[in-house]
Amino acid sequence: MTFAAHLRATLKLGLPLIGGQLAQTFIGVTDTVMMGWYGVEELAAVALGSSYFHVVLILGMGFALAVMPMVAAAHAKDDAVQVRRVTRMGLWIGVAFGVLAWPLFWYSGAILDAAGQAELTVAFGQEYLRIAGLAIWPGVLIIVLRSHLSALERPSIVLWAWLGGVALNAGLNWVFIFGNLGAPELGVSGAALASVGTHILIFAILAVFAARAKGVMDYALFQRFWRPDWAAMAQVFRLGWPIALTLLAESGLFMSTMVMMGWLGTLPLAAHGIALQIISITFMVHIGLSSAATVRAGQAFAREDAVGLRQAGLAALTLSAAMVAATIVALVGFGAPLVGLFVEPNDPLRPEIIAIGASLLIVACFFQLADAAQVMALGLLRGLQDTSVPMIYAFVAYWLIGVPLAYILGFPFGYVGEGIWAGLAIGLALAGAVLIGRFWRLSAQISA
Repeated sequence: MTFAAHLRATLKLGLPLIGGQLAQTFIGVTDTVMMGWYGVEELAAVALGSSYFHVVLILGMGFALAVMPMVAAAHAKDDAVQVRRVTRMGLWIGVAFGVLAWPLFWYSGAILDAAGQAELTVAFGQEYLRIAGLAIWPGVLIIVLRSHLSALERPSIVLWAWLGGVALNAGLNWVFIFGNLGAPELGVSGAALASVGTHILIFAILAVFAARAKGVMDYALFQRFWRPDWAAMAQVFRLGWPIALTLLAESGLFMSTMVMMGWLGTLPLAAHGIALQIISITFMVHIGLSSAATVRAGQAFAREDAVGLRQAGLAALTLSAAMVAATIVALVGFGAPLVGLFVEPNDPLRPEIIAIGASLLIVACFFQLADAAQVMALGLLRGLQDTSVPMIYAFVAYWLIGVPLAYILGFPFGYVGEGIWAGLAIGLALAGAVLIGRFWRLSAQISA
């Protein structure tokens, strides 16, 4: 394949995945916008609660994402039995994870209080999380099925499922947050109920497709689902736990900055939540491309195609870099108007929130480049089923460098929110550099 052909192949697989990721993010954007219309205190609590939920979800995602390179490699070798085995045990692990994670949501108030958050933020945050935590089961299972279908190069259904979720979430928010159509006005609890219902719908769509759609139903994914396969479960677990800890280290990095912003007050926390939502929209392009890179790298790895592996990696990195350039232009030119979309027009605190958020988005230009580099490198390395060493690299970059720098720049040096974000970006940049270097070294070792 020529390099242009690699670009086309990555885009063909990646565009539906990008669309699905964007749709997923728009659910969070919808929650942020509608809670912003409802109240600033509620907005801050849901922003914090949503970050808390995703920290827990991301730990479960590690095992779900392990399914993707394993299914891609098995599919490249026409091993249908292995495809079914690893996906089914990925679903088993997802169910078990939901049971173990549930207490973290029920007792979330004590955890948020220990993190030094304001009393009202803690109360609203726990109210949100005790309901939204029920979405952890469908949330993890969605990622397992997304990994399965993406590795089989059937990503379009993932896009359509998430688009349906966007519509349902917006409607349920409108009904339950504000008390429309005769429903009670539930505020943050309404947003949580909408999240649970949306995740259940998306899981149902993907499960029916995996069981019934032509081209994938032959894997009989749910046939005799109750039968354990301990060997396959061990394979998924061995590959997945380093991914889980890597993702936990990264999400913990973001959560720690959310906590630090909370120390600065409700307005900086609300502005931080808005800025992160804006960045998340563009970052989903890189997440989708990273998943496509995992599948294509996994296929080349199974074929021992060193040239194809390096070309697939370069194509994915090139597309990611082009998106970073476009993002920088948008953030520099339209930062303040973008933040303004998330705040109720008549809110007296609107000018302060916009000013803080727009300032953070300027720092986010460097942040986006660093974050894109590290997530693309991690996706490529997962395709090589290399997860343990990247976990160590990520932990050092995120927690031994990123978090201390965020604190030092934000507080002792007095750069407040901009300093916190700068420390975050430096940690991500270091991770990206060392992980990309590892991918090129490993790809050179694969026999042609």
